[in-house]
Amino acid sequence: MPKLASKDKTLRSAIRRSLRAQGFHVADDRVSFRQKRDKRSIRKRHEHAVEKRILLAENSLACDEEKLLAYIASGNEVDPIQIKPKLVQVEPDTIESKLFRYACLHWSIPVSEGYGRRLRFLIFDESNDRLIGLFALGDPVYAIKARDEWIGWDSKAKAKRLYHVMDAYVLGAVPPYSRLLAGKLVALAAASNEVRRVFSKRYAGRKSVIAGKKREPHLVLVTTTSALGRSSVYNRVKYKNRLVFQSVGFTGGWGEFHFSDGVYEDLSEFAKAHCTPTEKKEKWGNGFRSRRELVQKVLYKLGFPKAMLKHGIQRELFIAPLAINARRFLRGEDNHVRYRRLPFNKAVEFWRTRWLLPRAERDDSFRDFDPEEWRLWKKPKHE
Repeated sequence: MPKLASKDKTLRSAIRRSLRAQGFHVADDRVSFRQKRDKRSIRKRHEHAVEKRILLAENSLACDEEKLLAYIASGNEVDPIQIKPKLVQVEPDTIESKLFRYACLHWSIPVSEGYGRRLRFLIFDESNDRLIGLFALGDPVYAIKARDEWIGWDSKAKAKRLYHVMDAYVLGAVPPYSRLLAGKLVALAAASNEVRRVFSKRYAGRKSVIAGKKREPHLVLVTTTSALGRSSVYNRVKYKNRLVFQSVGFTGGWGEFHFSDGVYEDLSEFAKAHCTPTEKKEKWGNGFRSRRELVQKVLYKLGFPKAMLKHGIQRELFIAPLAINARRFLRGEDNHVRYRRLPFNKAVEFWRTRWLLPRAERDDSFRDFDPEEWRLWKKPKHE
């Protein structure tokens, strides 16, 4: 390990303390998850980071919590027979944008802002103007072994056609609709015709940040990873007889950690002074493509081995091919896309028959949900 200055040694110590606080065991510059890798333990590992994000959001969202909570249904407001889902694209600086951020604060793991291209959507119940669920698509991680093996592309085709892949970095339903398997509906919506068209319209004629070239946008593959190991939401998501999301394996258990309490800010300052981004782009702000790259670069520069980044928590990877010839197109073997049809209104009807009504018949626990359970900050006192 290179000789480090005193302040750099202090940063190394802060990194170790932060990792231990997250539930990791740190010894000989190696990290292991010291708890069981069940869903409960993984949630606990993220508790500190989730609480930190809620605290940071308080100044901008707490004053609107009453308005935002009004979009969360109580169980007695939901009539399964009358549910009428509506897909809404989220635009910046709107109440929908605030609602999206607010809902994400209730996820059991910290939700990133995504990076690169981003599209956000909400699904409302028009029968009562309440929120059913949400999802967001962003640029995919460049190297995911299971995805790349499924596609079967070489490095040249990947560099050229990864542009046509997006990752659902947020995807899920909110209560009480989550208890009615609305997560299945949200997953279908992410693969719908309407989302493809929004993607095409948004990015038509635009230059990509990395390549600096104009490309005709064809969204042919949506990927997503389970937050807590194996997934029950994406498992067996079908439209009629077709499997929409299919499992292709697990991530390798590598990734960045959730540094907070000023540690990430110190990492960022260190990166600016001592680390070189993989490919410098002014539009990326500090020059790093993502939080993950920044953390990786800093840990390596501080003398931590690459094995430090293998925390061992694997996530199940799912893919949704939106075209019959998705793999051939992504490999560069076809130049024309043959899309599968999945209109949102048809997805709604299929979900209603296949999942919603059968679940409502055998389980009425959704009726017990009170939106007050979602309150994050103290209710303001009336003068």
